Amino acid sequence: MRMEEYVAARGDTYRSIARAARVGIRELAEANPQRPADEPLRPGELLYVPAGTAHRRMYVVQPGDSLTAIAEWIGCADRRLRELNPLLPAGDEPAPGTRIALPAPTSGRIVVPSSAYGPDRVAADLKRLVSAFPFVKTATIGSSVMGKPILAAGIGDGPFRWHLNASLHANEWITSLIAMRFLEDYGRACRRKTQIGGFDAAELYRRTTLWVVPMVNPDGVELVQEGLRPDHPLAARIGRWNRGSASFRNWKANARGVDLNDQFPAGWEEERCRRGVHSPAPRDYSGDAPLSEPEAAALAEFTEAQSFDAVIALHTQGEEIYWNYGGLEPPESKIWAHRLGLASGYRPIALTGSDAGFKDWFIAKYRRPGFTVEAGCGRNPLPLSAFEEMYDDCLRLLTEALDLSPG
Repeated sequence: MRMEEYVAARGDTYRSIARAARVGIRELAEANPQRPADEPLRPGELLYVPAGTAHRRMYVVQPGDSLTAIAEWIGCADRRLRELNPLLPAGDEPAPGTRIALPAPTSGRIVVPSSAYGPDRVAADLKRLVSAFPFVKTATIGSSVMGKPILAAGIGDGPFRWHLNASLHANEWITSLIAMRFLEDYGRACRRKTQIGGFDAAELYRRTTLWVVPMVNPDGVELVQEGLRPDHPLAARIGRWNRGSASFRNWKANARGVDLNDQFPAGWEEERCRRGVHSPAPRDYSGDAPLSEPEAAALAEFTEAQSFDAVIALHTQGEEIYWNYGGLEPPESKIWAHRLGLASGYRPIALTGSDAGFKDWFIAKYRRPGFTVEAGCGRNPLPLSAFEEMYDDCLRLLTEALDLSPG
């Protein structure tokens, strides 16, 4: 592969350089074996960056152009243009005649980011994915409190069984977009026999089976996105639990005010006491018993039936990877977490003082690798403007995870 030289500037990281060059952090680290990948860069260090093989979409700045106007035309944030063009003067507009790289087009996509990406959109997009990629399987694994189907999609034909779930917490619904976009990109790469995240998609398909539950908590997501409708069967109670507020931005729970990621039988009593929330609420109420909620029970039953070899629960925010639980995790968990961190730029963390999560239960029950990935940074719900950056990180992380599978 052809390499280009790059001189590190103040504030540069492997992650920012890789994103600007449109390569993976892992590829960048492999191109620079002369230095530790986890050591901070010093301004002036010379790095070798793999040159992309695809032609970038470019634009020549015209008189009167501004970065904001170009971003609005192309449909992205100003920040994204600066990431793609790290040599632009900070704070200044590009001069006429300057060539700048533009994001790749999203036309023809099935999964399109929207602030209304709720359970109906997930169901519709899954149908379209199956139509476009007939090798994608779907299943209904259960129903929510309000009777909405909890859907799953499978891709791959390999012996190692991975599982990914998203939107256990309602105001983290952007994780459903990430999961669905990954299904689309993986399916397209398999159909075209191309790479995804730097890996051969057909080879990942041959070695692994991946089952995705893109929206575990459809009732809660609907509350966050649409608010409480007057005709909602639980309107009076939900309104009371939300202290009369019309805003559900901080709502993490399901329609019965139960935090689904505090529902699993792994230190459930300890977590309930630690939280100190003893009645339905927007967050942190563990319920009356483990797996009392249909969404959590459905996810546990599906996991037991499929006997997954490893799992990832996708959450926001913090850009961290939690990989342990009470010393019950297998030895490879720490090694895998380091590789996932190198691929995504996220920090592997040995977490203490937390119980009753899906990852905790999986590790405790099966003694197999389980991870909670906290994508993105900021305050939940994270804005749609953060989606592309988050997705790029998660794409690298998820393809690295699939490559971890033995065989």
